[in-house]
Amino acid sequence: MTVTRPDVADLIEEEIVLGLRYPRERLVEDELMARFEAKRHVVRRALQDLESRGLVERKPNVGAFVKAFTAKDVRDIYAVRELLEVHCARMIAFPVAADRLAELAVIQERHDAAVEAGELRAVVRANMAFHQALFALSDNAALVAAIRTHAQLAHAIRSVTVTSAEFMRQARAEHQTMIRALAEQDTDLLAETCRAHLLPSRDAYLRRLGS
Repeated sequence: MTVTRPDVADLIEEEIVLGLRYPRERLVEDELMARFEAKRHVVRRALQDLESRGLVERKPNVGAFVKAFTAKDVRDIYAVRELLEVHCARMIAFPVAADRLAELAVIQERHDAAVEAGELRAVVRANMAFHQALFALSDNAALVAAIRTHAQLAHAIRSVTVTSAEFMRQARAEHQTMIRALAEQDTDLLAETCRAHLLPSRDAYLRRLGS
């Protein structure tokens, strides 16, 4: 079955998050066509889509590459992510509706199960769903969209830690702390945990650049 354009773009994005596609790696159209059983125009549109997401850069007469970042790029992106995500956490009004808190807990159960099973693609998907549901509690669609955009920019940066067992254990613990902060109506704990949650992937990428 031929994969549609959004599926191709999303699957390549997932591979970038998982570190299966490395920064500066060339994305060869023929290889992508064979991998995803897609026509050339579908692959080209997927690459255009990924370029618009900030995950891929295309060079005339050379091709498309997974985007790489300088140390300044990383610091700048994460400074903006911290501003957006901490502010969003502080905008969440208490008490949070019981059904929305329960939804977040169910998503985290999926994340926990995926981590325990070592199903990395499911871990990534559940993690994205958790943060989408968390920030949606602010009821500010524009802010949530901005957070998603900058989180996508960081996918290649996050790939350094996203498959690390230590990182996954820490992420699970921080997610549980976020849920507890929401239940206990503790804005400061929620905001500080959201801030701390960003640091491991940023710092790991910077260490890699330094080495």
